[in-house]
Amino acid sequence: MAHMARFTPCLWFDDQAKAAAQFYTAIFPHSKIVDITHFGEAGQEIHGKEPGSVMTVEFELDRQPFSALNGGPMFKFNEAISFQVRCDTQEEVDYYWDKLSAGGDPAAQQCGWLKDQFGLSWQVVPGILHELLKHPDPRKSQNVMNAMFTMKKIDIAKLKQAAAS
Repeated sequence: MAHMARFTPCLWFDDQAKAAAQFYTAIFPHSKIVDITHFGEAGQEIHGKEPGSVMTVEFELDRQPFSALNGGPMFKFNEAISFQVRCDTQEEVDYYWDKLSAGGDPAAQQCGWLKDQFGLSWQVVPGILHELLKHPDPRKSQNVMNAMFTMKKIDIAKLKQAAAS
């Protein structure tokens, strides 16, 4: 019997749940759309959605389950919730940054944070950043922090350079 994840983030969209799931699953490895449900006539006076239109999309991103709901326009994403993508190399940082930020809001890019075309916030973070920020020499960790504040997409080489100075 397959293990069911205890926690599944549910993302509220107006009517872009399927498009978002397709966008995200095309970016991350080991990802897939698992199931799609559709609105029926029941409850139409409440949900206002066309019978037969997509209601929910269950999908996985790198084996992490997610659910997307077409709930209507009343709620929007904001930076209070974001998803962190931990990266091992600059190539991974570049890949996820470029893919996730495509069509997104360039003004919302700062210190590894970006907002995608659906308004969802992501943090594309190299694993080494945490290590460098914990440097035992507070001056060096402060140099790393100051360097990070000048970046949109994180540059690992510049972080290492700041830690060495």
